Amino acid sequence: STLQQLTWQRLAGLLGEHWGQILLSVLLGVLTIGSSIGLMGTSAWLISTAALHPSIAALQVAIVGVRFFGILRGVSRYFERLVSHSVTFKILTKLRVWFYKSLVPLAPARLLNFRSGDLLSRIISDIKSLEDFYVRSAAPPLVALLIGLGTSLLLGRYHPTFGILLGVGFFLSGLMLPLLVRILARETGERLISERSRLTEGLVNFIQGLPDLIVYGQSKRKQSQLEEINQRCNAAQLRLARISGLNEGLMILLSNLAMWLVLIAAIPLIQDGEISGVMLAALALLTLTSFEAVQPLPQAMETLSSSLKAGSRLFEVVDAEPVVVDPINPASFPSPFSLRGENLRFFYPGSRQPALDGISFRLREGETLAIVGPSGGGKSTLINLLLRFWEDYQGKLLLGEEKIMLSSLTQEEIRQQISVVSQNGYLFHDTIQANIALSNPGAGNEEIITAARKAKIHKMIHSLPDGYQTIIGERGQRLSAGERQRILIARAVLKDAAVFLLDEPTANLDPLTEREVLDTLFEILINKTALLVTHRLVGLSRVDQILVLSRGRIVERGTESELLSKDSLYRVMWSHQNRILHY
Repeated sequence: STLQQLTWQRLAGLLGEHWGQILLSVLLGVLTIGSSIGLMGTSAWLISTAALHPSIAALQVAIVGVRFFGILRGVSRYFERLVSHSVTFKILTKLRVWFYKSLVPLAPARLLNFRSGDLLSRIISDIKSLEDFYVRSAAPPLVALLIGLGTSLLLGRYHPTFGILLGVGFFLSGLMLPLLVRILARETGERLISERSRLTEGLVNFIQGLPDLIVYGQSKRKQSQLEEINQRCNAAQLRLARISGLNEGLMILLSNLAMWLVLIAAIPLIQDGEISGVMLAALALLTLTSFEAVQPLPQAMETLSSSLKAGSRLFEVVDAEPVVVDPINPASFPSPFSLRGENLRFFYPGSRQPALDGISFRLREGETLAIVGPSGGGKSTLINLLLRFWEDYQGKLLLGEEKIMLSSLTQEEIRQQISVVSQNGYLFHDTIQANIALSNPGAGNEEIITAARKAKIHKMIHSLPDGYQTIIGERGQRLSAGERQRILIARAVLKDAAVFLLDEPTANLDPLTEREVLDTLFEILINKTALLVTHRLVGLSRVDQILVLSRGRIVERGTESELLSKDSLYRVMWSHQNRILHY
């Protein structure tokens, strides 16, 4: 199909500067198989001639030739494997880096269209599948073509019939047989890639959700679903194995058939004296050995469908247009900093309900602005717009007194100037020190300790046997919720950015821990510019202004004392939360 042709061209285009090594691999491949042909032909002639008891001098050249071709075959095979696999691994490394770099501009907005397990399958299994494409699809066809032409010309010197017979054999085994294998394996190879991707997705979801599956007694049902997918993968692999067996059987049949045809055609010529009798075995073995060149081709066709399917899955992600694009001539981050939103209106893709509907606000340097409201009111959406995770909005986001458009700054510039503390901040399976230093990799130990002290987490870290070198497990599961949140705060403090964005920083914390974390945060935010998004109405007497969002609109604004002094939505929410806490 056109899509497969385009995928093949693009995969071939990724070879780039490696064509020189591929041509070297082709040359070494020709040398390897050519030396095999020379070894078998020379050996057959030597044995046949030696049986006639000639002078040893008549055999000297053939004896040296056998040694030469034997040594050359081993050496050239070694270097051919070395070069071909070296270039393949370089290309796969390049592919992984290329794919990762292509993912970064798509995060997080565009990657919402893909499941994490599916992306994992693409970056691991699909790229691994392309190893067969580059090892088997680039050099072997050229090697087979050169060996076929060379051997046909060599045999044709003895009689044209031999060259024709070998050419027909190469045509059937090197072209028709691979096409047959391609037809048989195309659908199965594509199905194998799809089922393998589903299996990876299912396994990731199964492992991540295993505690809940066990609690609700659904682990066996989920396991049976994975087993069904695994059985479909096994069925596809079994069919490919059968096709591979058919391929090998037909290859042996065709190569031996060509040898016997050459042998049969040579006998009358020897009887007539046109060819020396000692050449009979040499001609037959030359023909048989030459088929080593076409042996990889059917297997290459067998794996081609899987490789093209894997390549198309990679290009599907890479070709996705980023939601946010940096300007050609970016502006600089303003100092002093201030932020103004004017009539912001934003729709998530596929939604008819605006997430933000006419939002206007102002945040001056050194102030803390809190945004509160019911879930789904648009609080986190505003944070995402400020970080340039989404771009297609109406209205304006202006920075500084010069009123610089947010969209005129690069994403990197904005995120360098903003420290973020969120409820879903990620902690890696690494040391505490490495997790804190994520925001400033060049920071020294003293700076990391100072940040931890400000986040009120240093004493706890110091009490651990390994201190800052303690491994905290995936997502920081070896720590309590409050400890995880304080490490995230220390990470933000270490960055020492001009602006703090706090997105539900105390979510899922108990009231006592929440109060302690908020006290820590507000100490850090003294003389800092901050935007606090929260549904927990605790400690907001210390912010300069509160915006109350509901269904994407600002329904109220003011200080906490002003909002509590009147019959407001904020007062209703505040009373409801305090009633729950009282109970």
